[in-house]
Amino acid sequence: MKRTSGVLLHFTSLSTNYGIGDLGPEAHRFAEFLAKSRQRHWQVLPVGPTSTFIGNSPYSSSSAFGGNILLISPEALHHQGLLTAAELKKAALPTGPQVDFAAVTRAKLRMLRQIFDRHKEHLLEDERFTTFLKVNAMWISDLAFFMAVKEKLGGLPWFEWPAPLKNREDNALAKTGAELAEPILFHKFCQYLFFSQLSELRARMKELGVTLIGDAPIYVTHDSPDVWCNRRLFKLDPKGLPVGVAGVPPDYFSKTGQRWGNPVFDWRANKDEGFGWWISRLRHNFGLFDQVRLDHFRAFAAYWEVPATEATAMHGRWVRTPGHELLQAVLDAHGTLPIIAEDLGIITQDVVDLRKHFGLPGMRVLQFAFSANLAADTNAPHHHEKDSVVYVGTHDNNTTLGWLAQELDNESKIRVGRYIGRTPDPTNLPWAMIELAMKSTASQAIVTAQDILGLGAEARINTPGERDNNWTWRLTPEQTDTLETTVADKLADLVIFYGREETMVLYDELPETPADY
Repeated sequence: MKRTSGVLLHFTSLSTNYGIGDLGPEAHRFAEFLAKSRQRHWQVLPVGPTSTFIGNSPYSSSSAFGGNILLISPEALHHQGLLTAAELKKAALPTGPQVDFAAVTRAKLRMLRQIFDRHKEHLLEDERFTTFLKVNAMWISDLAFFMAVKEKLGGLPWFEWPAPLKNREDNALAKTGAELAEPILFHKFCQYLFFSQLSELRARMKELGVTLIGDAPIYVTHDSPDVWCNRRLFKLDPKGLPVGVAGVPPDYFSKTGQRWGNPVFDWRANKDEGFGWWISRLRHNFGLFDQVRLDHFRAFAAYWEVPATEATAMHGRWVRTPGHELLQAVLDAHGTLPIIAEDLGIITQDVVDLRKHFGLPGMRVLQFAFSANLAADTNAPHHHEKDSVVYVGTHDNNTTLGWLAQELDNESKIRVGRYIGRTPDPTNLPWAMIELAMKSTASQAIVTAQDILGLGAEARINTPGERDNNWTWRLTPEQTDTLETTVADKLADLVIFYGREETMVLYDELPETPADY
């Protein structure tokens, strides 16, 4: 295993003039910052479609396959000749440190419909577009149909649609497909733009020697084409409503547990079908990313099922999962398993055995290491294994400064201080924790952009269990400049000192930037 490191920053958190981070010039610029600072990895959160109706969470996506069209870059569209300079200027939104998802959604949809209206007559003559549709035939038509119907019915969830559509009767599907041909084509076009821009970014990252780590939530949203088209694979009642929902029991983050509300899988049905949906889903993700963080990995050994009637996750039960057979089926189909197992939470020996059997690295989080049980805690650096990825904190954690100010009690501060060799304070703790990650024996070390900038709790991106005020944080232009002028050399020095550059493609000068960017 080679020693490498990287930075966790979701695309939405990049600084742009269009209200939200995207896949355009600022993403290419951040990739170049990573190369300059000798980072091998850029880790992001799930890139599926999000909704303001369910808190804009990337972990509550309306599709396990589709892309988030809010990440489509207006600047990239302008460079392609799809937007005029005047239209690009009109697409701009007020800058600020938070994403206004409602405003961004309105602006992006208006812009995309304008482009679509100019090109819809000849789209099916575009070989690149038709090739995209063929390659993604397994999911693209279902997603586009689903989105078009929801728009026609004012956002109604599929389980409240008229019975013929809800139950996917052939005549109803054919009739509606003909009626909604144009909006269906629009949604296919938007997906094409998203994946084209992601592909361009991936190509640039490959030139720079930077890999992309993605994220795949185990569960899917109830109101999604994945559930609507595959009801047999989920535990639903005859009306299409969940019998049991997903969550986790009481833990570090919540005294009542977390009731996520996603329908749980009918694993017997999935197994009977040879895990075909899962194989397709993971192969799709393996094509988008160099590695995939498989969220909530412990549920591949056993998951916490909560009766749908329960208001919290306290009164659930553990249900065993055929995770070994599933992962073997994926391995047989794909040949490799480029997976990081998110093995946080209540981890039992069967979870450990499953991960190790398939040689998957697990996760270690330094913010979890300094309890009274530090001597035995597997999150403490002295217990890290090579086949693991160490994080200072994840998207669910506070920033290091927020952790210091809001979560560390006095005894824990003493333990942290003893470990880092100095009294922890706002001037030293973020980089001391980053250095702990870099010196760890874990093969990969991932730090957050918030911590390398020394930002406080105001930059926290998610607080588990809270519905509002999450996922909105983003860099300011000044902070982006600081990364390049101040942080890059400091990160590079740690990479060199702790030997985390063995597989890097290093350049005295970066490869020439493509003209468009």
